[in-house]
Amino acid sequence: MWPPLFQTAACDFLDKPKGQKSELPQIYNQLVPGRAMLAAAAEGDSCEFGSSKYIGLCCLGGVLSCGLTHTLVVPLDLVKCRLQVNPAKYKNLFNGFKVTIADEGSRGLAKGWAPTFFGYSAQGCFKFGLYEYFKIVYQGMLGEENAYLYRTWLYLGASASAEFFADIALSPMEAIKVKIQTTPGFANTLREAAPKMMQEEGVSAFFKSLVPLWLRQIPYTMMKFACFEKCVELLYKHVVPKPRAECTKQEQLVVTFAAGYIAGVFCAIVSHPADSVVSKLNQAKGTSIGGVLKELGFMGMWKGLGPRIIMIGTLTALQWFIYDSVKVALRMPRPPPPEMPESLKKKLQQNFRPRQMKYVPSWWLEITVSYSGARTSVENLSGPLYLLAQTKWTGRIHNTARQAKTI
Repeated sequence: MWPPLFQTAACDFLDKPKGQKSELPQIYNQLVPGRAMLAAAAEGDSCEFGSSKYIGLCCLGGVLSCGLTHTLVVPLDLVKCRLQVNPAKYKNLFNGFKVTIADEGSRGLAKGWAPTFFGYSAQGCFKFGLYEYFKIVYQGMLGEENAYLYRTWLYLGASASAEFFADIALSPMEAIKVKIQTTPGFANTLREAAPKMMQEEGVSAFFKSLVPLWLRQIPYTMMKFACFEKCVELLYKHVVPKPRAECTKQEQLVVTFAAGYIAGVFCAIVSHPADSVVSKLNQAKGTSIGGVLKELGFMGMWKGLGPRIIMIGTLTALQWFIYDSVKVALRMPRPPPPEMPESLKKKLQQNFRPRQMKYVPSWWLEITVSYSGARTSVENLSGPLYLLAQTKWTGRIHNTARQAKTI
């Protein structure tokens, strides 16, 4: 959808001198025929990038990163869920811990650890494994140049596709976990809760929160992967004092942890309302999404956000740290942050001159990029903005834009 849209806009703006055919559309649409998707294994790597073994090891890394980290924060997750479904009893984070320990002892904080471990291990397997798979598939569909220009959309699309399947694997165990943690006296273990839920509500008990789970997890995962990838790129570009190739593996893992924590904070915010709905749905029998939204209200959906930011920030940072550590330990290929393909660099060196425009989209009217001012910041742009910032502008395009604005 995006490349044709931007191609049309760009063709309206730019053209080569008269008598020469513009090559700009090729910058957007050119696919590389027969592009090899599997890079040859570098010396010392245990597998080829993109191979079946590589995807399988990524699945293993996902199992370890998600299963271990979510189990580690079960006490915090338990209090967060109780804050969401029973704010009258559990006033805040510290009060929630105090009341839980007073009612059930310190062992009560570990309630729901088994469904958490198995559920999020399955989710991590699909999430990380399929993300790597879909990223490679979508890169092949876009071609090398478009994959670089629209890399943020690539991250968003691959992560959303992966999370769709990951949540189907997670949903049954998530339902059991929330039921154990938020319904007093219902059950204390996975073996006790699963048959009880099956007897009372049937198979639907394990999947009734799948839609709100998608609403919570897909935005969360899109933010988690896209924000992480961009943070890594920016940290190496503006913060780390030396190129990634010169950093030790330990230094690279520190960058991974920092980027993961930043991504985790944003993840917690965008997915919290849906998380509150999931907790309330799985607590009470026979409830609907509409009924839960009406009961909670707008402010009620944000209860427990503080604990969740702490939990998800720490958890996301640890997940990326463990996942990257598994890649290091298993000697898997770890590609550096994306760089502009040489073919695109050559195309951007050409000078394009603007021609008469019959139509100017409204969103272009706010763009005023001068060639001299764009040289230092142009690499931070993406897509057609990058191309246009590399162009030597004349007064003609600004005059045309002003005329179009007055029409």
